Amino acid sequence: MDSLMKQIAKELNIPLQHVQNVIQLFQEGNTIPFIARYRKELTGALDEVQIRTILDEWHYLKNLEQRKEEVLRLIEEQGKLTDELKAEILKATKLQQVEDLYRPYKQKRRTKATVAKEKGLEPLAEWLLTFPMNESIDEKAAQFLNEEKEVYTIEEALQGAKDIIAEKISDDPHFRQWIRSETFKIGKIVSVGKEIDKDEKKVYEMYYEHEEFVSKAAPHRILAMNRGEKEGILRVSIEVPAERMIDYLQKKVILNEHSPAASIVAEAIEDGYKRLIAPSVEREVRNELTEKAEERAIHIFAENLRNLLLQPPLKGKVVLGVDPAYRTGCKLAVVDETGKLLKIDVIYPHPPKSEVQEAKEKLKELLQQYGVELIAIGNGTASRETEQFIADTLAELNENVFYLIVNEAGASVYSASELARKEFPHLQVEERSAVSIARRVQDPLAELVKIDPKSVGVGQYQHDVSQKKLEQSLHFVVETVVNQVGVNVNTASVALLQYVSGLTKAVAENIVKRREEKGKFKNRMELKDVPRLGAKTYEQCIGFLRIIDGDEPLDRTPIHPERYEEVKKLLHRLGFSTNDIGSQGLRQALENISIEKTAEELGVGELTLKDIVDALSRPERDPRDDLPKPILKKNVLKLEDLQKGMELEGTVRNVVDFGVFVDIGVKQDGLVHISKLSKQYVKHPLDIVSVGDIVKVWVESVDLEKERIALTMIPPNDV
Repeated sequence: MDSLMKQIAKELNIPLQHVQNVIQLFQEGNTIPFIARYRKELTGALDEVQIRTILDEWHYLKNLEQRKEEVLRLIEEQGKLTDELKAEILKATKLQQVEDLYRPYKQKRRTKATVAKEKGLEPLAEWLLTFPMNESIDEKAAQFLNEEKEVYTIEEALQGAKDIIAEKISDDPHFRQWIRSETFKIGKIVSVGKEIDKDEKKVYEMYYEHEEFVSKAAPHRILAMNRGEKEGILRVSIEVPAERMIDYLQKKVILNEHSPAASIVAEAIEDGYKRLIAPSVEREVRNELTEKAEERAIHIFAENLRNLLLQPPLKGKVVLGVDPAYRTGCKLAVVDETGKLLKIDVIYPHPPKSEVQEAKEKLKELLQQYGVELIAIGNGTASRETEQFIADTLAELNENVFYLIVNEAGASVYSASELARKEFPHLQVEERSAVSIARRVQDPLAELVKIDPKSVGVGQYQHDVSQKKLEQSLHFVVETVVNQVGVNVNTASVALLQYVSGLTKAVAENIVKRREEKGKFKNRMELKDVPRLGAKTYEQCIGFLRIIDGDEPLDRTPIHPERYEEVKKLLHRLGFSTNDIGSQGLRQALENISIEKTAEELGVGELTLKDIVDALSRPERDPRDDLPKPILKKNVLKLEDLQKGMELEGTVRNVVDFGVFVDIGVKQDGLVHISKLSKQYVKHPLDIVSVGDIVKVWVESVDLEKERIALTMIPPNDV
């Protein structure tokens, strides 16, 4: 196990001690968020992603070791395990290498070679591979004729021997490795149209006649080709120069080209490559390309989701949520500063009813009656018409009310869910949607955790990747963000609480139930009384749960109760009490302490003390507050208003491999192609922007017919 940890430390360039500590802490039942936040001295302040990478590597290497043991046992049982083979298997660092080495010894279904072996032709194959010079091949083959075993002619005997040689060459791990590696280097992935009539919208048009080097194939193109192939529209293959591969094998296998056996073995090599190696290597290469493409797609989705969840909340505002529609009307929901529903209504400003004046009156009445400061409009059907209607209405008022367009992806999924039905049993689906849209502005994280992460609309090819891996990755992102932000235990929903370190859905439900029955929690200690919240769970979750107005001021902070004693000692020394947390005086006093000296005196680590000082200075700091706030608007922009070179500000809605989609306040998001993100070379758009970023863009071109907008982030005078 030590050697595995050394390997991980070397590969990830992380000190061995930190790797060992991470694995030990995890095996002791600690969660990733807990290890990252409260065990920094043991990990060297590794973040959640680094910790997860260590644990993923550890899991892979343990599986690799188990597979090695199994393969060694299976070959040993056949009596074919040599010291050389054993050393090669033990030295392997990838599962693929182990499988290559095991391949010749694997129990196979009946193949041409196994049939030939049953006919007793293996010695003839072995003899041919010695490349004899002075013996007649026909005479030697005649010795293997056997009516009982159905070997009637010399040709049949030689064909059987060739089948055995072909499989032997195909099973050689070194040959396979070279051919696989060469296929990656010089092979091309080729796609051609198969049933293009099925492709009505010409989604796959660029792939009807497409080829590119395997080594250069972009992940999103691999997934697009895979999808086109799955739908029967494309035929996809890997092409390599077969002569080059066969030539390599012949040079390696044919020891004497003057031997009469050379031409027979050469035929077997060609057959072995074309019939056995090429199709198998093509499958392996395509699997590897798909795996890497899926990893990239999942990574992009995860990064986009992380940034979406970290959108800054617009706290303390009364918000009117609008779920736009034509025929069924725009559903309205007013929520107070805490997200509590105050009023539900509906207006019909659009065709077929077009009750514009009545709708305006009702909207003005709601804005004034509830002191609405902000209107959140969902970006679904009829969104831009609704935006125009809202802007026109606001122009008639003197109130300082703004609006913004909210990405409502997943709102309908939430509205129809069991969770939404429980929360608002008396509301219709669209009315619940309007509430969700309003709350998304007040606290995006608290609202978005109620939705299956796959439905939030920031992915790329999310339906084409391994759903299990996608789910694990997205769950990890949500968990990381929730724990970084922290959760108010007296207001959080079950949906939010279940992502807190150490908590399950059942325990989260018990917390809410206890809160409903006995009122708000007054301190963190009271959580120990919640059913099924045992000592270990308490240790893991409690630092991430906040009690804002309880009887222990430290419970407002991310400081773990295991450190309260040292914290109180520190405050006492500085002449303050826990009631002074966050005060100007305490902040100044903390700025003047020596971290090194104080950490030693208190018996805590320096990294832990830094976190404590930060928490005492800014007890309710929300990492999202440091990010740019969403763009608030009063007037509307139409697609027809856009002119080439026009400068605009927009919000990044989605980041994909080939560019960035930006909401500039018109019906359609504009695309900034990867080549237009910067004057410098950009490897991936994520290196430049993230979902939720507010960016300055310039209009490159507008296609009114196709409703496409091309944007650039390179200022016109810099081009």
